[in-house]
Formats: sequence, structure tokens, C-alpha cells
Amino acid sequence: MEKNKNEKFIILLVSLACVGLTIESIVMKWEFWVPPLIILGTIFLWVMNLSERPDYETRKVYYLIYAMLTFFYHGVHETSFFDVALVATLVLIAYSFFDHIYMMNLIMLEYIIIMFIQFILAHKGNYIDFDTLNISRVILHMVIVLLMYISCVRSIRNRFDEMEIRKRKDDKIEAYESDMDDFLSNISHELRTPVNVVNGMSDLMIKKNAGEEAYSIKSAGRRLAYQIEDIQDYNECKREKMLLMEEEYMSTTLINDVVNGYRLSDVVKDLELIVDFDPRVPKVMKGDIVKLHKIFRHLLDNAVKFTKKGGILIKMYAEETAYGVNLGIEMTDTGIGMDRMTTRYVSEGFYQDNKKRNRSSGGIGLGLPIVYGFVHKMGGFIKIESVKGSGTTVRVTIPQKVVDKTECLALSNTFEGDILFHVRSDKYKVPKVRDFYRVMAANLASGIHVPLYSAETLKDIEHLREKLNVTHIFMGEEEYADNPEYFDELSRNGVVVSVNASDGFKTNPDSNVIVMPKPLYAYPIIKILNDGQAVDRAEFFVSKDKPFFDGVRALVVDDEPMNLVVATGLFNNYKMEVDTARSGKEAINKYRNNDYDIVFIDHMMPEMDGVAAMKHIKEIAEETDRTIVVVVLTANVVSGAKELFIKEGFDEFIAKPINIAEFERVMLKVLPQLKLGKEAEA
Repeated sequence: MEKNKNEKFIILLVSLACVGLTIESIVMKWEFWVPPLIILGTIFLWVMNLSERPDYETRKVYYLIYAMLTFFYHGVHETSFFDVALVATLVLIAYSFFDHIYMMNLIMLEYIIIMFIQFILAHKGNYIDFDTLNISRVILHMVIVLLMYISCVRSIRNRFDEMEIRKRKDDKIEAYESDMDDFLSNISHELRTPVNVVNGMSDLMIKKNAGEEAYSIKSAGRRLAYQIEDIQDYNECKREKMLLMEEEYMSTTLINDVVNGYRLSDVVKDLELIVDFDPRVPKVMKGDIVKLHKIFRHLLDNAVKFTKKGGILIKMYAEETAYGVNLGIEMTDTGIGMDRMTTRYVSEGFYQDNKKRNRSSGGIGLGLPIVYGFVHKMGGFIKIESVKGSGTTVRVTIPQKVVDKTECLALSNTFEGDILFHVRSDKYKVPKVRDFYRVMAANLASGIHVPLYSAETLKDIEHLREKLNVTHIFMGEEEYADNPEYFDELSRNGVVVSVNASDGFKTNPDSNVIVMPKPLYAYPIIKILNDGQAVDRAEFFVSKDKPFFDGVRALVVDDEPMNLVVATGLFNNYKMEVDTARSGKEAINKYRNNDYDIVFIDHMMPEMDGVAAMKHIKEIAEETDRTIVVVVLTANVVSGAKELFIKEGFDEFIAKPINIAEFERVMLKVLPQLKLGKEAEA
């Protein structure tokens, strides 16, 4: 960009000078054939610049030759004796922007030659009176040109020195960033490895009914794992080293993961969470699902952190575009809010307003900077609206490709009846929460193209039942608790009654009322509308049958014994036959003497790392005409690590701590379908 600006600036100066030279040539009646050549030459300079042909370095030589020719033409005329110094100064200054000392030398040499010619012409023509005044003027002009030449050369050399300093600085920064990548890789491995053990062992303890302590350990391990990820993500956002990994995902699964994360959390028990999920969102989209999960998590964590009472509204929708959809994510809370200055600051990087505020959800203050980095990398934008004391809305829009544009949720074609929402408006201490529920209900009604009627009292319900064919009633646990016998009776008489309640809520023993776990959102509502009282509580969660990998023979390679214990316990839960090795060499020997379907190898091991072990195992497989799948099981999850491991020859990538959903996805992808059996068939 700087080169183009300098080039255009120099051509502009040369063009203006040539215009003046043409006018002077015509006025002074110099050679008549020269002005047309000057005009054509100037046009040719612009043509070269605009077409960028020939290359830049060659164009600079042409520009210099043209300037020297016009300088010479002007300088050899008698009337130009005292103007030569002025023109030489102009040419020196203009062409110094090209940063070539040889150009300064040639221009200075041309000035000396022209002045020599002028002295000869002046002596022969006797048109200059070399008195004291004129001699002093000539000497002054020559000194000025010499000083200008020295200044231009010095300026060019200074720029060269600055460029060299900048280059050395950039090299140091690049070396530092490379060292930082290595450091993050190592520190990630060193921290994630014990976290993997903590999480894995707590899972095993939970399966053995070890008690609440096991859940506390698992919660602490999960929190630490998130914070390790946050530090790494923040660093990659700051250094713009982030890579995107696009894959297909179901929109219902994405929002369901957010809901399940809420249900597992202990920090939102006193807050209402309302999920406004548009049923018209495309069923299957393509994007970086991992980063979308993190965006949801950070936005929700941030909202919870600064909301002491009231609730949080999560909104997810899609706007159709030429390239797919703009996926919209909004997080609105009833928290303490921010003033305008703070709102502006949080969008500029690492910033925490009033660090002494409620920190019940933990965190290290990197949430919003990470969200900004992710959203910008994914081609989207983010907007924050906040009022001090009245809550905050964070609105994120991210472009996503559409794989299946079918609406993700829809009512059955056989659905008939009218739907009531029974909610007491006076039960919410923060009126904004009531508005959240109203917005969610209105958007749901619009999405499924069915009217929803509001009934605040039993009298309202009876009045609407007389006018409408009421088949479904949705309410909160407080509304049910006020009149349980009335709603139990309705449920026994064909009306589908659903109560949105917290865990542990129970209805009367003889009741047909359906208990729908919080938070309230579109998926379980539509399941109830489609299936009525036949719906199963488990169907409120978007889930799939747990796969089993019966008979799959796996070799797990890791130099950390506890990692082998964790992996063995996890894989055995999927009915896999598991063997272990504590080094790359041991793994190679075991594979040579045994037959495995899949090998999981840790990346960083002493003596022989995972990459070398993988290549040896694949060589043995090729020599013995066997098929083997090798998956890297690593704590190295810096951005781009997966692509690098796949490029090295691994078939798939699983990060530590092991995520169950990710493990199942990888297994279903890499193993032949004949080896898979569903739980129903077991």
C-alpha cells in the first residue's frame, strides 16, 4: 500500500512539473516537437502505473529515465541557468521516496553535467554577467543542491536502518510467537493431563456411587479445564492465530447442549432461564460447532456472573441470506448493567468493570474478548446494549452454511386444539422476567403457526375453555401448587397439562400432569404438543441412543499410568476390549504381535513421540496387509493442532480431557458400521 501511494505521488509531481515545462516550452518557443513527446510520455507513465506493468522495480527505472530526460531538456536552454538548481532539488526530493541511493547519485551527476553545459553556453553566448552577485547566487544554488542531495541520501539510509530494526523486531516477535506456541502446547499438555485424570476418575467414582464429593471434584475439574481453554483461546485471538474447523451440526443439538449445561450448573438456581429458540432455524447447518458452544458458554457465564436476581433470556434464530443464514444469538439479563463508557471498553479487549462484583460463577475475565475474537474470525459481528442497573443484551450474528433447510422443529400435521399458557404475572419479583416469557411464547406461536392464549387465573382458563377447544395447558410449578386438584382433574379428563418445574418437583400420585424440566423452551413444548400424555420425560432432551462398540479391540498408548486407567474405564463402558502400552516402542511391539482395530496414542511421550509411533504402526499394518485406525489422544489443542496431526497421518483427533460426545463422534466416524451396535440391540 505504501509503495502504491509513493508511486502515485511521484507521478503526480512529475506530471505537474511536465505541465509547467510544456507551457514554458511553448511560451519560450523552444523546440516545437518536444511538447507532444512530453505529453505522451506523461500519459505513458500513468498507463504503466494503472496497469501495474511492467513490474514495480522496472517501472521505477522508467520513471527515473523520463524525469532525467525532461530535466535535461529544460536545463540545457539559456533561460534556465538559474532554474536548474530548483528543478534538481524538486527531482531529488520526489525520487528520494523510492529509497534508492543510486537514483540520487544519477540525478546529482546530471545536475553537474547540466551546470557544466550551462557554463560553456554562458561563456560562448555571453548572456550571463558573472559579477559578484551572480557568482554568489550560483554558488548558493550549488550548495543548496548539494545539501539537498546529502539530506536525501541520509534520509534514505535512515529509512533503511529503521527497516532493518523493524525487521529484527518482527523476527523477534515471530520467534517469540513460535516459542509461545511451543509453550502453550507444553503447558496445555502438562495442565490438561492431570485435569483429564481428575475428570476421568471422578466419572468412575460417580458410576460407583461415591457420593456428592465426586460431583464436586468433577465440577472443579471441568471449571479448571474451561479456564485452561480460555487462556489459550484468548492468546490465539490476540495473536490472530486462530483457525476454524467447520463441520455439520444439528441446530437442536446446539441449543440442547446449552440447556443441559444449565441443568448441570449450580450457579443459576435462583435465576430464571428462558430459551427463545425459533423453530424455523434450519435443521442442519455447517460451521465451527466448538466455537459456537464456547460463545454460548461465555455469554451465559457472563450474564450469570452479573445477575443477582431476575433471569436471563437466551434467543437463537436465523435470517436467510444468499450464502445460507445469519445465525443470531442474543443473551439478555436483568443484571447490574453497564454505562456507555464501560460498554465501549468491554468491546476493546481485556476489561472487567468493577472486579469486586458478584463472582459466583468464577472466571478470569476473558469471556467477552474471546467472544469478540471468535465472532470476527467467523465473519460475524457483535453488539452490546446495556443500561446501568437495568441489564445487558449481547447480540451476536454469525454467517453459517445451510446443509438441510428444513425447519428444525414442527408440529405434527394431525395436531388439533388450542394452547393455553397459565402464568401469574405477580409471581416474578423482576417484571422483565415476565416479559421474557411473553416474548418466548409469542415467538414460539409465530414459529409453529399456532395461536397461544394467556390465562392468568382459573377463571380465565374456564372462560377460554368455554370458547375454545383447549387441549394443552402449560404452566409453572407455582401455578400448579396453587390448585393441584383442579389441574390433576383436567389431566385425567383428556387435557394435556404440563408443569415447567425445577428438579425434584413432584405431582400428586394419581395425576397425569407432565413435569417438564426447566428451562422452558421450544423443543420439549413441541414434543408435548405432538405426543400428548404419551411423551416420555427423557424425550425432552435432544438425544440419541448411546452407541456400543462391541468387540472393538483398542490399544491405548500413554506414558501416564492414570491416563491409561481413565481411558480403560471409559472405553470399557462402551464394551470395547482394551489393551494398554506405556511407550511408543511397547505399542509397536504389541501391535506387531496382536490384532487391534483402533489405536489411541498420546502425542508427547519420552523416547518416541506419538507421531513416530503412529508411522511405525501404519508401516507394520501395510506390511502385514492389515487395516488400522490411529487416533491421536492429546492435550495439545492449540488452534490448528488437529489439522497438523491429520496431515502427519493420524486418522482422527481427540483432545484431553476426553469429551464423551467427541469420543462417540470420532468412533462413529472412523469405525465400520458393522462393528457398531445400538443399545436397543444389546
